[in-house]
Amino acid sequence: MDHDSLLALRQHHPAWHLLRADNAALVATTLHRVFVADNTRTIGHRALTEALDDDLYGIRATNPGAYPKDAAEYLSDWSGADRGWLRKFYPPDSDEPHYDLSPAAEKALLWLDSLGQRSFVGTESRLKTMFDLLRQMVEGTETDPAERIRTLRERRATIDAQIAAIETGELTLLDDTGLRDRYQQFAATAKALLGDFRQVEENFRQLDRGVREKIATWQGSRGALLEEVFGERDSISGSDQGVSFVAFWDFLMSSARQEEFEQLLGQVLDLPAISDGDDQIRYVLHDWLKAGDAVQRTVAHLSRQLRRFLDDQAYMQNRRIAELIRSVEAHALQVRDAQPGGSFAQLAGTRAEIAMPMARPLHAPQAAISIDDVEVAEADDEAEPEALFNYFVVDPARLRTRISEALREADQVTVGALIAEHGLQQGLAEIVTYLNIADDDAGAVFTDESEQIDYQHARIPKVIFTGGEQ
Repeated sequence: MDHDSLLALRQHHPAWHLLRADNAALVATTLHRVFVADNTRTIGHRALTEALDDDLYGIRATNPGAYPKDAAEYLSDWSGADRGWLRKFYPPDSDEPHYDLSPAAEKALLWLDSLGQRSFVGTESRLKTMFDLLRQMVEGTETDPAERIRTLRERRATIDAQIAAIETGELTLLDDTGLRDRYQQFAATAKALLGDFRQVEENFRQLDRGVREKIATWQGSRGALLEEVFGERDSISGSDQGVSFVAFWDFLMSSARQEEFEQLLGQVLDLPAISDGDDQIRYVLHDWLKAGDAVQRTVAHLSRQLRRFLDDQAYMQNRRIAELIRSVEAHALQVRDAQPGGSFAQLAGTRAEIAMPMARPLHAPQAAISIDDVEVAEADDEAEPEALFNYFVVDPARLRTRISEALREADQVTVGALIAEHGLQQGLAEIVTYLNIADDDAGAVFTDESEQIDYQHARIPKVIFTGGEQ
């Protein structure tokens, strides 16, 4: 953090622009209430306009003449390229613009929120968290088996001592201060995760924009371009941020983990010392799942857009080739009646290859076979003549019914679990049909993992159905 870097941030960073804005109080009030306080990912233009109108009405009641513009003008200003506080976009199959809070604006709002005087500031839990993190890093990098065993035995001895103390009636309970300290740290971390999701999503969008610019200005071969594009895509997935997100998402998608989290959170919120806690924390798991799903959908949408963009580039190249061919044809027509003198074109190998007709073999017509000359074998009583007409077609409706029945029993189900439960009656075609259904299903999530299925020891992409229209 030096003078030049801070000066550049002051001039260009959207978060700093928000803090310097004349209407910063209005911006922060509305955006914090709509997006941060309620953990809202996206909101339609009509709903956000109404929310801003409510804030303007309340402010003007006590401050006549304040903020003279209407709500729509303010939203247009806040979502402009020179502001960058809101991201304006059109969801698929919707004519109404929607808005999402930008990561920069969220950072500014959280910083403003942190300026408020807190009645309690916990330090004990954070210190213990730091010790735990250090211990995890040291133990996770220890290569000496003897040292690891010694550490585990020490931990076991500590646990045994705690068990012995409880058996004698000595129960050590957290006091109210310790509970509030730990709850405060949990709530802050839970809300910070939602901001991290927005940043990850924005990073993928920046990658998409960079790829599009590279494609538009590329001068090399198409193969080199594809290698460059997919290399950058893999670099994002393989970055620290990408790897951490995938690990977090896989951990979160476990139904057992979700049930354990909900149970633990419910028990904590029922404690008397946490009676004044944030009610929104009760639904934080749902907010995480929704935010993580938004990131996954964004990545899938960007991948589809990139594919279409590359296809459009190929179409433009083909059209250019067609235009050149037509240009050559037009010039040929112009000189058809007035051919230029001298040598017009040079052809390599002007001798015609002549094949004599007599060199070709004569056609031998196939002899007609009379049905009377064929001996028909006697029918087998055990044969099933219906097998001659048993041409199978995989019925997608039957597979969708299986998926719907499984989602009534659980929040999500994978293709591998469906195959393990019902088996495969139609082999590879049935697997492909499952994947096609997932590709068209808004509630399906394609992960970066794979899973083993009971079909010729095959592995398929891990696809998770999470509900929605099928």
